[in-house]
Order: sequence, then C-alpha cells, then structure tokens
Amino acid sequence: MTTACIKTPLGFTTISGDEHGVSSITVSDDGIVTSSIPEALQEVVSQLNDYFKGTRTSFDCKLNPQGTDFQKGVWAALVDIPFGKTRTYLEQAKTLGDVKAIRAVAFANGKNPLWIVVPCHRVIGSDGSLTGYAGGLWRKKWLLEHENPSSQQSLF
Repeated sequence: MTTACIKTPLGFTTISGDEHGVSSITVSDDGIVTSSIPEALQEVVSQLNDYFKGTRTSFDCKLNPQGTDFQKGVWAALVDIPFGKTRTYLEQAKTLGDVKAIRAVAFANGKNPLWIVVPCHRVIGSDGSLTGYAGGLWRKKWLLEHENPSSQQSLF
C-alpha cells in the first residue's frame, strides 16, 4: 500500500492505494505534501488536480474500496449521480430498490472512503439541506458550488 498527500483548495488530501486500485481518499486540515507521488497513485492525483482546476467532471481511475457488499453497492450508485446534480438520500434508497433503507444508505454514504471520486457530497436532505458530510458541511457546499456555481445557490 502506498500513500501520497496533496494540497487542494479544501485542505490536504491523503490518497492510499496500490496496483489493485485506490482504496482511500481523505481530506483534513493538516498534512505534509508528498514530494514524489508513487506510480500507483499518479493517475488519481492527476485526475483530482484536473477536477479542482475545473477541467474534469468524472473520474476513471482504478478503485479498490474496502467495505461490505451493501456499502459497495451504495458507493457504486453514488458514481451514477451526474456532475453538477444532487439527489436526496430517499432518491438514493429508491435507486437501490428499497425506500426503507434510507438510514442504511445514509450510513454507508458516511463511510465512503473515496472522497470526491465517489461523490457522496452530491447527496442532500429531502428538504434540500446540506445534511451530513464527513469532510464538513463547508466542504460539501464548496464542492457543490464548484460543480454547479449557477444553480446551487438555491440549495443554501
């Protein structure tokens, strides 16, 4: 397992993975930027940099998140939310075929190990509120505005 840390507009992003794919992308307020990006992580670092520059709207790097089958299903559904769009937790539960699973879906979203690349920031409350985000609600707001600066204003 290799690790790299890059500076982004939202803080320090730590990326872990190996030849099987990226297993973790997290953000924090503190970190030490990696001087040399390991080969296994170069593609995802490049794609993240493009995203923050505004030139990338989707990711196609190899992923290898660790979680239960249910969590992996929830995370796979998150990838289907289009760039610049949002869905509610209820809509996500419906997408997965079980409206009663809304709390389990929300919990699995909170366990998403692949910040930004698996876009859990695109899931909002049924009333349009920015509910629950492991990276902090200010980061969620920033990401949504970055992806759709003109229409997201009505969410907040």
